Amino acid sequence: MPVIDPMITLEKFGIYDDKELLLFTVKNANGAFIQLTNYGATIVSVVAPGRNGELEHVIAGFDEPEDYLVDKCYIGSTIGRFANRIGNAAFKLDGKQYHLEANDNTNTNHGGGSGYNLRVFDYKIEDDKLIFTLNSPDGDGGFPGNLGLTVSYQWTENNQLKITYLAETDQLTIANFTNHAYFNLSGKGGSMLNHQLTIYADQVLETDKEYIPTGKVIPAGKSALSVDRIGDKIKENKGEGFNHYYILNNQDDNIRLAAVLDDENSGRRLNVYTTYPGLMFYTGDFLESIYPGHLGKPYKPFDGLCLECQYYPDAPNHDSFPSAALKPGEQYREEIIYEFTLIPDIQI
Repeated sequence: MPVIDPMITLEKFGIYDDKELLLFTVKNANGAFIQLTNYGATIVSVVAPGRNGELEHVIAGFDEPEDYLVDKCYIGSTIGRFANRIGNAAFKLDGKQYHLEANDNTNTNHGGGSGYNLRVFDYKIEDDKLIFTLNSPDGDGGFPGNLGLTVSYQWTENNQLKITYLAETDQLTIANFTNHAYFNLSGKGGSMLNHQLTIYADQVLETDKEYIPTGKVIPAGKSALSVDRIGDKIKENKGEGFNHYYILNNQDDNIRLAAVLDDENSGRRLNVYTTYPGLMFYTGDFLESIYPGHLGKPYKPFDGLCLECQYYPDAPNHDSFPSAALKPGEQYREEIIYEFTLIPDIQI
């Protein structure tokens, strides 16, 4: 197994579309590690300590590359060119109408049927960073402009997974990138329905039955989350899970705390920081897999939850939403940090 950096190793993971798939392992001095693959610039594993120092998987993922090739749930994948939904698979930009691939009824979701989750990225190593790059041609999925995307991953000694998105275009376009990791901090110990979640947001986007924003920003109300047990909130919602976009209270452009997820069973805590204006909280209602995941069983609904930091869904179709346009000469730059720590007063 070649060692590229004292922290980073790589091994062959498979072949797709005549391109080599690689599995990268990034380990810190504490033994905690992440695994990534260039297929979809995907997070394969995060293995983090619990209250007694036990290292366990805390995100959904697969041990075999073939499992990712048939995955329909974007497990751990980079999402682009536009994360989330675009209503009626179309948008207007600078007076011109663009038509996209419809893959969610009549809408486009996560970039369409040929999104970035299905692409083999190039890679390079810079110090302790693993950097994936992708060139997306003009017209790719219906989106205008030749776009170059860089996704940088860094795993720190403090168990922080830092993700940085950089992009440039040669034409006016739209862009919105995120990661679709499904979290369950319990490891082998239990359900994410027992996790407690806080999202620092008092407002959400109103959506229709297909999760397309109506254009209205409304109070979070019963959807507000402040150290709430997720299973209890779903019961309050008559058994229906969450698929809501939360607008963060702090709209500073700098990186700031967006959400805190606790699992009292294991003692683990996930702090989510971002530069994005909001995040999508999804309880994995439709999560499923054909093949077993890291814990030896196929995934089923509610086995993991997503906290997808991103721009507003359907932004190009709502003038009142912050713009998701990217112009030539500009650089797209956004960050997400997933920090895996312990609930206070619990020491290893």
